[in-house]
Amino acid sequence: MSLAGWRDRRHRNPLRPAQILARLLATLFVTASVVQCESTASAASYSDAVEFFRTGKYEDCARLAEQELLRTAWNEDWRVLKIRSEMTLGRYQAALETLEAGLQRSTPGLELRLLAPDVYRFNGREADADAVPASIERMVLASPRRFSSATNRVALGRYFLMRGADARKVLDQFYDTATKLEPDLIDVYFATAELALAKQDDALAADTLKGAPKEAAQHPQFHYLTACAFLESDRAKSAESLEAALAVNPRHVDSLLLKADQLIDAEQYDDAAGVLGAVQKVNPREPRAWAYRAVLAHLKSDAKAEQSARDSALAFWPTNPEVDHLMGRKLSQKYRFAEGVEAQRKSLTLDSGYRQAKLQLCQDLLRLGEEEEGWRLADEIVAEDGYNVVGYNLVTLRDELEGFRTLRDGAFVVRMTPREADLYGDRVLDLLREAKNTLCEKYEVPIEDPIVVEIFPQKKDFAVRTFGLPGADGFLGVCFGRVITVNSPASRGDSPSNWESVLWHEFCHTVTLTKTRNKMPRWLSEGISVYEEGQRNPAWATVLNPRFREMLLGDELTPLSELSSAFLRPKSGMHLQFAYYESSLAVEFLVDRFGLETLKTLLDDLAEGIPLNDSLAVRTASSIENLDDAFANFARERAAGVAPDATWEQPDLPARADARTVAAWLDEHPDNFWATQRLAAAYVAGQQWEDAMLAAKRLKELYPEYVGPQNAYEILATAYQKQGDTSAARSELENLASRDASATAAFTQLMQLAEAENDWEAVGRNADRHLAVNPLVVAPHRAAARAAEEMGDISTAVAAYRAWSRLDDTDPAGLHYRLANLLRQDRKPDDSLREVLMALEEAPRYLEAQRLLLELIDRRADSDAAHRTAPVEATKP
Repeated sequence: MSLAGWRDRRHRNPLRPAQILARLLATLFVTASVVQCESTASAASYSDAVEFFRTGKYEDCARLAEQELLRTAWNEDWRVLKIRSEMTLGRYQAALETLEAGLQRSTPGLELRLLAPDVYRFNGREADADAVPASIERMVLASPRRFSSATNRVALGRYFLMRGADARKVLDQFYDTATKLEPDLIDVYFATAELALAKQDDALAADTLKGAPKEAAQHPQFHYLTACAFLESDRAKSAESLEAALAVNPRHVDSLLLKADQLIDAEQYDDAAGVLGAVQKVNPREPRAWAYRAVLAHLKSDAKAEQSARDSALAFWPTNPEVDHLMGRKLSQKYRFAEGVEAQRKSLTLDSGYRQAKLQLCQDLLRLGEEEEGWRLADEIVAEDGYNVVGYNLVTLRDELEGFRTLRDGAFVVRMTPREADLYGDRVLDLLREAKNTLCEKYEVPIEDPIVVEIFPQKKDFAVRTFGLPGADGFLGVCFGRVITVNSPASRGDSPSNWESVLWHEFCHTVTLTKTRNKMPRWLSEGISVYEEGQRNPAWATVLNPRFREMLLGDELTPLSELSSAFLRPKSGMHLQFAYYESSLAVEFLVDRFGLETLKTLLDDLAEGIPLNDSLAVRTASSIENLDDAFANFARERAAGVAPDATWEQPDLPARADARTVAAWLDEHPDNFWATQRLAAAYVAGQQWEDAMLAAKRLKELYPEYVGPQNAYEILATAYQKQGDTSAARSELENLASRDASATAAFTQLMQLAEAENDWEAVGRNADRHLAVNPLVVAPHRAAARAAEEMGDISTAVAAYRAWSRLDDTDPAGLHYRLANLLRQDRKPDDSLREVLMALEEAPRYLEAQRLLLELIDRRADSDAAHRTAPVEATKP
């Protein structure tokens, strides 16, 4: 076990840190200028020992320390270094002997005492471990002047964190003060970063390490902590830092464990086992390594091996809460939330105050839809630790969720803001019902419990609900099984996406996770969902764009057997999108070659705990190597079939080359896609419409599937409109709309052109397309209302007019009057009367509304009279 591992342990004494902290600070701040003379060791030999420890030569470090202690048993620096080496190597009994020899001295120091709790715990002496904090308290309060140096302030900060003190006070009153006293003290930067990471404040950790002295980079711990700080925000930098740590110390246990953790995420389980083997060469007893081995066994459905590994993890510290917490955290990352919850409960049984387990349990329960207990735990976490960033974020989000509206229909519970619920809530429920009927039948999956869907208008709220922290750029939605979280169109800004396709995608996850009991490799889960988007609507399908084509035909295609690794450390957002695309392509390959029934059988095998690659080999009667080759051929054939006559070299032209220059280059490269596109755009910029049309037609011939920026359809539609040929323009825009479900500009133009020709069916169709992308703007609701009204679809017209009225207050009287008329036709006189009165409230002299009001009053009077004069049937006594 490395230093970072046992420094972060929380001990379980009865706590009163605030009082102790106040008493100690009163003395420390008076004596801040007093600096204790630290014990010194032989400079040359001690630096050699430190170098051994830094570079992973722990045995040599322990040996040298033992030799020196024979000469200078009083020297605590050597004793501390020896214990650290012995604990790292798993020599727990030897560490205990070294510790107790030091504690027998009359005045053992703070660093030595801080090592004691874990040394005792790994030797089965819980009571002695529990007694240590009190002994430290007595020592510090008896002679506080001894502890005013920067080094001791860092040690005191760790002590108070161990006692449960307020983290912000520790930062302000110990670590920041230590930094001012000794700006080049590397350990204070490590301690601050460790504290920030423990509180999920990755940004503070990164900033702290950035400000550390240059010499800090010589330590593996610096690079390891940097890797942790950037793990979520910058995977490339995190990976680079991890490799730097192992370059300094190939036996750095924390770094090796982080590497194994990431390999498990990438489903590279054999490689992860190999890294764990390297850890156990350093320390065969390392509990975290055994916990990871238990995770690997669980993922292979090997219950016996899992129990054996867990027993080994707890062999020397039977109540170590980190073991089950780590196991549960990894299972939850594999979307096995129920199993993760069980593991966190085990952890809390061993230590009811272990906050990491409580926080993970809180998040997992919320992801399972068990909200009452989940929110209660969030409140407890914040009450116990006000600096816990995730806990604070969750509690704040809970307060916002209380303002959401809940829509229910038995199968679904949808939460949205009231405004968005009014505008498209019914449409959300309609789509979810269709998705359930279609996908549950297709994959033969019964889903009985209601599915919770939460739609967030702000990205930060979506990210907090989903991951606990703001960020998560690039995610449109996430499915946990019974709970789906989605970014609403309001969060998309200038990057609109089709929210209907997102919901379909996420509900498909619900179906496949249910079928497999959450035992799915990520690539297959994502691949099926993307594939099913295209099955529902071809315009939802991910397009094979020029960059994807290049990646498939180059060397960036991931083997089918390793596709999950493509999601772990993508080089860019484009590479992440490519991971989704190639996963869907792999699903298409499996369905084309082996049939949908084979795909469903694979899912059934996963539910039984059979690894996917083993199932693939059996169900397809092919080796994994052959499947990898066949998929690679399938993918490359698909890429080669796109724009087969086009050439792809980038034109060697100035960025602002004019049309004549581009045309001259194109004369020598007549099939070049990029140059043809640039030429068409240059003609548009010069308003040379005939030439633009010719270039765009050639662009469409070369690559009809292309719907990205400056596509042929947009250029042709613009050129045709400029020449007054609206029919041809509509045709090109319709081609684009049928291929791109997020082309709102095309939908808007199609609505306008169709309305001008009284083509109300086309107006309604394109309004519907637009609403699937952005239902929060007026234009599509207005178009839908007019089209439905003209075609006599009263219920659709009423809903559209109501949405229109909520978004546009320029003519409220007119909108209320139109609604009143429609409701009158729909034989809803009371609703009609309400709307006409609202129209007259806005415009009392509105003549048409007055006439409608009189008509409604007359009809009501006639109805009342008819009711009064109707004969009453006699009843027999």
